[in-house]
Amino acid sequence: MPAPTAVFSAGKNALITGAASGVGLAVAKLCASHGMNLHLVDNNASLLGEAKSKLTGKGSLETHEMDVSSLKDWNSLQSQLKDTKLDFLHLNAGIGAKGDWTDSAYFHKIFDVNFYGVINGINTFFPHFEGNSSDAKAIVITGSKQGITNPPGNPAYNASKSALKTITEHLSFDLAKSSPSTSVHLLVPGWTFTGLTGGGGTKTKPDGAWSAEQVADHLYKKMDEGKFYVMCPDNDVDWETDRKRMMWTMGDVVYERMPQSRWREEYNDEAAKTMDGMKLGAKQGQ
Repeated sequence: MPAPTAVFSAGKNALITGAASGVGLAVAKLCASHGMNLHLVDNNASLLGEAKSKLTGKGSLETHEMDVSSLKDWNSLQSQLKDTKLDFLHLNAGIGAKGDWTDSAYFHKIFDVNFYGVINGINTFFPHFEGNSSDAKAIVITGSKQGITNPPGNPAYNASKSALKTITEHLSFDLAKSSPSTSVHLLVPGWTFTGLTGGGGTKTKPDGAWSAEQVADHLYKKMDEGKFYVMCPDNDVDWETDRKRMMWTMGDVVYERMPQSRWREEYNDEAAKTMDGMKLGAKQGQ
């Protein structure tokens, strides 16, 4: 069985959504460095042009301006790639927005892009990865820690990323049976600076943030280790802290606490003492 990172090979075909900037562009650079043929998808034509100028490699490079929430656009892309067999699919496009409980458009927009943008991609290109028992292929879906620890403040975003976690887990389970050489990975970045929206508009990376390239490097490392969950630390929050936060969140269910207890005043002391005293065994390498 080939290692998942064998997919990063000259001549193999990669498609990345949200590829014009940030993590998507960083993963595109990773693919290009291995000589892969690239198909970059984004809804921003100007940024796609800039991204194209930043990528160098021996493989071919095509850009596709489209809306990932549109099935019509996905069908058009499928037609454009009818003679191409994908080896690497990174469904990375996503948005953040704020709204309140009376704002139906907020919920629909977040789910249309963050959730159905991924579902559309899986539906469209699933046949490229099914029934694969020899060549290394991979599907990467970008999630969020907010979809796991569920902090207050943005319910639609958190719910969309939580749904992606569930979908990606099912995809991994099903393809492990039918397509043992297709690996599936849930990429969960930490605080990541893109130079576009990170740091409140500043062009200087804050000390606590990782660069998008660090996230791409971590993805490669964890894929090489055969990991499904690619949990990225950053310079402020290490893996051990992430683990404790996730364990506390699950404890709300197990110990019948109120939901989102870590942010409720009545649980402040208990949360601080419990998390400080947690012993979780071996740490993940970083």
